[in-house]
Amino acid sequence: MTIISGQVLDQERALYGLRDAQVISCRFEGPADGESALKECGGLTIDNCDFLLRYPLWHVDNSTLRNCRMTETCRAALWYDNDLTIENCDLGGIKALRECRGVKLIGGKANSSEFGWMSSRLEVQNFELTSEYPFLHTEDSTFTDFRMKGKYSFQYARNLEFFNCYLDTKDAFWHAENVTVYNSVIKGEYLAWYSKNLRLVNCKIIGTQPLCYCENLILENCEMEGADFAFENCTVTASVKGHIISVKNPTHGMIEADSIGEIIWDEHQRPGADCKIIVRGSEEHK
Repeated sequence: MTIISGQVLDQERALYGLRDAQVISCRFEGPADGESALKECGGLTIDNCDFLLRYPLWHVDNSTLRNCRMTETCRAALWYDNDLTIENCDLGGIKALRECRGVKLIGGKANSSEFGWMSSRLEVQNFELTSEYPFLHTEDSTFTDFRMKGKYSFQYARNLEFFNCYLDTKDAFWHAENVTVYNSVIKGEYLAWYSKNLRLVNCKIIGTQPLCYCENLILENCEMEGADFAFENCTVTASVKGHIISVKNPTHGMIEADSIGEIIWDEHQRPGADCKIIVRGSEEHK
């Protein structure tokens, strides 16, 4: 196996087409300012390397990155890759991960806007992300012990599962389909509008005007904090622990909570709405 160790590489396509090799303690930087250092590669183990140049890992297959660092100048670092393991890495730079398949992100962190777009079969474990617009159109992926801070996350995403996550993100899950979230905290405004088949189990939901215009929404044993004008124009089955500030114009299904501050019905806007609203220990509202 080829071993490339301790080098500083700044040429255009410096290691283009490299196969079945180890790249150890190298730095991709320098005056030549070359792009695409490891393009069209496969079977690599990349350990303890620093990436400061653009587009370093495109069309890379069956490889492992471990203990590596990418700075903010390392733009669009990982595109069109398949079956990668990225372990304990620090990913910087805009659009760090895009149109990848079968990537495992284990440990480490990223600070990258437009992260994870149009990717599938991601396995994200014990990972931290700061991103303005992550995981657009991402599909068939799982997130475990994942923490993120950002906006506009998981829009148009499909077939996702979340376990023990903390998502601090405005406008999450808009137009998303077939998403299940277990034992997690979701904090942000306007959660999951226009979603379809969203299921939240043992979750805490924090923020204003959540869960509107949803189709087949399910909440099981959830808490809602700061939730006003919730469930507008939704088909919903919801069991909520504690208080909801206000519920507005749900269409079909059932909402049950310990207390609800205000129930708003504008029947002239939604004729035929028949959602049942139950406040535990008091009369049923329709």
